[in-house]
Amino acid sequence: MSVFIVGLSCVAGAAAIMAAITYFLRKSKSPDEVEGSENNTLSGQVFGIVGGLHAVLIAFILIGLLDNANSASDESYREAGGLIAVDWAAKSLPTDARVKIQQLTRAYATTVSEKEWPRMADGDKVEKPGWTQLEQLSTVVSGVEVSEDWQKSRQQEATEKLWDVYEARQERLNAVNNGGVSPVIWFALALGTLLTVGLPLLFGGTKLRTHIIVVSTLTATLTLLLFAIYQLQNPFTGGAAVGPDAFQSVLERLK
Repeated sequence: MSVFIVGLSCVAGAAAIMAAITYFLRKSKSPDEVEGSENNTLSGQVFGIVGGLHAVLIAFILIGLLDNANSASDESYREAGGLIAVDWAAKSLPTDARVKIQQLTRAYATTVSEKEWPRMADGDKVEKPGWTQLEQLSTVVSGVEVSEDWQKSRQQEATEKLWDVYEARQERLNAVNNGGVSPVIWFALALGTLLTVGLPLLFGGTKLRTHIIVVSTLTATLTLLLFAIYQLQNPFTGGAAVGPDAFQSVLERLK
């Protein structure tokens, strides 16, 4: 099912539930309680404090998750670009080393796109084959014996680019391990949302239809933001998932 349909269903369902709760609460009150607005000032002040703090918490979480997703995308392209640079630098090295480096770069790109990416999307730990292939690449590059200065320069370039691949790979894996929202934060988000949508139920003096629209709109907005947070926890899955496009492009170039 599309993430947009799921999100729309969650938002509409939450808004409908709160609309029903608002309706029945208003109907259960006496006419004097419905028309009275003595508590509106105090309730409004508390609502402003609670709603403001909750909005700040949601904003900080969303900004952090978006930064994590953007960083994951940037690092995946940096990692893939480093692989291409290693392959290009290897073209100036002796034939045996060049062929071995080309084989290992293709194998690494295949491992990342076909094996590691599905595991990252599921939030699972990435296994060792990718690291092993990088270590083999490093061993081949550093072990090449060259005599010409221009070949030494290309060997040094390949070594530097390979280190960029190492760093970008670690950042990519960190995006999976560090991207989730902790249970404590989820508790604060859930409780803050309940308080924020619950306080307007105390307001009086408004028409029933207006009251339902206000509470439903507030509920729909907060539900949408919580859904966005849930989807952005892992940058490699959900509606805004970072795909293995960079490594698929590498495989196309290395054919």
